[in-house]
Amino acid sequence: MHELSIACNLVEIVEEAARAAGAARVTRVQLRLGDLAGVVEEALRFSFPVAAQGTLAEGAELAIERVPVRVVCRQCLTEQTLTPPFVFRCSACGALDVQFLQGRELQVESIEIEENHAGEDDDETANP
Repeated sequence: MHELSIACNLVEIVEEAARAAGAARVTRVQLRLGDLAGVVEEALRFSFPVAAQGTLAEGAELAIERVPVRVVCRQCLTEQTLTPPFVFRCSACGALDVQFLQGRELQVESIEIEENHAGEDDDETANP
């Protein structure tokens, strides 16, 4: 299950950004996950709290936005959204030459934190 190593890397990224923002703790992590990222969402959701134990991200909500696969045909320039099972052939002209526009993302979109400074707003968003 490589999702545990992905979760560990995710927590490292989140913790570094949170510390730079002066966070007391991370309350929410917004992640964009492409359908071709090679990550099983349920396994990542299971692994994230394990990886976050003892860090600023412990107890944080992991919000995942799924990103569908979008391609454009290099022959006829038709754009299309693909659904599983993925066939990388243009539905308009049949060409096998497509360029990926989205769907392979594994990206931290935002991090919500509670600041470490008294008297300031408790909820801030940091973009890594």
